[in-house]
Amino acid sequence: MAQVSIIDQEKKEVGTIALAPEVFEVPVRAEILNLVVRAMRASWRAGTHATLTRSLMKGGGSKPWRQKGTGKARAGSNISPVWTGGAVVFGPQPRDYSFKVNKKVRRLALKMALSSRLAGQNLLVVRDIALPEAKTRHFAKVKSALGLGKALVVAPVEAHALMLSARNIPGLTVLAPEQLNVYDILNHGQLVLFESVVGPVTDRLSGAGSDAASAE
Repeated sequence: MAQVSIIDQEKKEVGTIALAPEVFEVPVRAEILNLVVRAMRASWRAGTHATLTRSLMKGGGSKPWRQKGTGKARAGSNISPVWTGGAVVFGPQPRDYSFKVNKKVRRLALKMALSSRLAGQNLLVVRDIALPEAKTRHFAKVKSALGLGKALVVAPVEAHALMLSARNIPGLTVLAPEQLNVYDILNHGQLVLFESVVGPVTDRLSGAGSDAASAE
């Protein structure tokens, strides 16, 4: 069981916390992380692209000219795909790009993402971040003190001032525990967990001992 230091907003150690190995020390498999990230990105696609087929276009009711005697190639419609401005053959139509990933695999991928940050020493546990008011400059000082770059901060929903203060800082994202996901963890080089959210995150992901077997 990994013992991680708990720090305050000035990066001073104020205690330690034990992280559950079944959540934070799971062997990382790149193919599972890739599958879950692809599924998330696919579900975000609007899929609203569309082209006009012959059935959707106006016109084409009569022949542009008679069949014979004009010296030109015969033509049956002015919306033919071979004409400039005509219909499109086999063009893109609205579709749903999402695909299903098993719930146990998604949960396993989240454990792997957390484990990768702990293994790479890019996981910080902070006791609390107290700001006098919701101002960007206040959190910018905390960010500098903690040595954060592109970081994901997982804070309790009550930390409203923190979320407002951090939203204008480039590369920094603040999420509630229930919003934690694989894509955001992997998309940020550092992960910061409030001490108060470690329990909820662990409870959300534990109790599924057959996850690894299910992903085989």
